[in-house]
Amino acid sequence: MTEMLNSVGRRSAPDDAPGAAACDTSLDVASDTDPGPVLDPAVVPEAAAVAVPDAAPPATSPRGEFVTGMRLSFAAGLGMIPIGVAFGMLVVQAGLPWWVAPGLSTLVFAGSVELLLVGLMAAATPLATIAVTVLLVNLRHVFYAFSFPLHVVRHPLARFYAVHALIDEAYAVTASSPGTWTVKRLLGLQVSFHAYWVGGGLIGVLLASVLPGPVEGLEFALCALFLTLTLDACRSRAQVPSLLLAGLSLSLALVLVPGAALFAALTGFMVLLLLRSLLARRRGGPAPSAPSAAHDLQDPSDPGAAHV
Repeated sequence: MTEMLNSVGRRSAPDDAPGAAACDTSLDVASDTDPGPVLDPAVVPEAAAVAVPDAAPPATSPRGEFVTGMRLSFAAGLGMIPIGVAFGMLVVQAGLPWWVAPGLSTLVFAGSVELLLVGLMAAATPLATIAVTVLLVNLRHVFYAFSFPLHVVRHPLARFYAVHALIDEAYAVTASSPGTWTVKRLLGLQVSFHAYWVGGGLIGVLLASVLPGPVEGLEFALCALFLTLTLDACRSRAQVPSLLLAGLSLSLALVLVPGAALFAALTGFMVLLLLRSLLARRRGGPAPSAPSAAHDLQDPSDPGAAHV
């Protein structure tokens, strides 16, 4: 009887009554030993996150990576087609066979060198002179290889093609997004660039065979392209000193060694860039580099622009 009255008293006691603490303590002890109900993930989101780990994102297929490389080539690659058309027309107007255009585009695949080779071949220049000219003009590709993602290409034949197709546009695209390249994506980018250039040359050959007369000024097409790329790269004040150093190198080369102005200007410009980099590091500032797209898009009036 006494036990029944005590149980009734515990049920009717309010929460703030003195006996409530003892009752809660007994319940806490009981809950420690009781495993409790299983939490429903739909009701308790935290439980779902603990009980069910996040699924890994699906891996991209090799075909999808190749298509991604093709898509990344559109912006720079479409600009190669007009230059290729000018190159094909120049081949026909120089009196060379039409197959020289696709042949050089496939085996050489260097726009500046190919445009120079058209004039050298038409003038029957000795092979030694042609070899030295090609070496000097394409010497910059040696420095491209230091930061180009060739390490992702393991197969010997694929690696040989990746080295062969290392052009200015491919280097510019890969340098803008480092660390994101796979072998399929890189080869998709380079194969697309190669197709743009060969296709543009064939279109130029067809146009030259249809037009009634020659078109003047085609040899200036590549020079105009490099001028545009230079002005686009010098949109920030940090790149103005490099532009001035390039002009100084060319001016001194034309005055001092007019017979080898191109080689002397490139060599002098490289030396001046190295000196500028060493001076910047000695002063504690960042070394001169290519302008960043994120930096160019910042608004100077935005107080948070420095944290973008």
